Amino acid sequence: MLGLLAGAGPSRAQHPSPAPPLEFLGFRPGLTVAQVDSQLQRAAGDPLRCQRSTADRSVSECRASLFDAGGRPVNLWLSAMDGRVGVLTLSGAVTGPQLADWRGELEQSYGPSETRVQGVQRMLQWIQAHRMLRLTWRADRDSTVASVSLVDGKILDDWGKSARRRRARPPASSHPAPGDSAGSAR
Repeated sequence: MLGLLAGAGPSRAQHPSPAPPLEFLGFRPGLTVAQVDSQLQRAAGDPLRCQRSTADRSVSECRASLFDAGGRPVNLWLSAMDGRVGVLTLSGAVTGPQLADWRGELEQSYGPSETRVQGVQRMLQWIQAHRMLRLTWRADRDSTVASVSLVDGKILDDWGKSARRRRARPPASSHPAPGDSAGSAR
């Protein structure tokens, strides 16, 4: 009887281990800009070059370049809201074996994904806990261009809500408008 109880625990199939967080080449959405810059330094990539948006100072756009595990160049672009990465894209011209490596790494980590076709573009996508990872590629006669986009939906949603609140707020003014007698002492 004791032997039966010992083996009666939940099986791995009933409670699969959680999938690893969505990431590619060591980058994932939700990191701080400083964490991405540190990751670039560990990967011997360029330091991030960032610019703040003139329309919304809470938004920064950053770029850098690095090399993948096969030593092939990859461009990094990110958009951060209040210093946290909402969207990060790794892209570049790829060889057939490089694309196969990227796809194989992603499918090994996150499971198979159905290839979606839109015109000359193909895409694989994984979604997990408000985050999305998408591998997109397009083959031309002379080359193949691929990108891996990582998106943190919660960061984007929170930024959108705070942007709407900022737009709804009337501008702060410490002085009454000319001719406005409200608030003046009589």
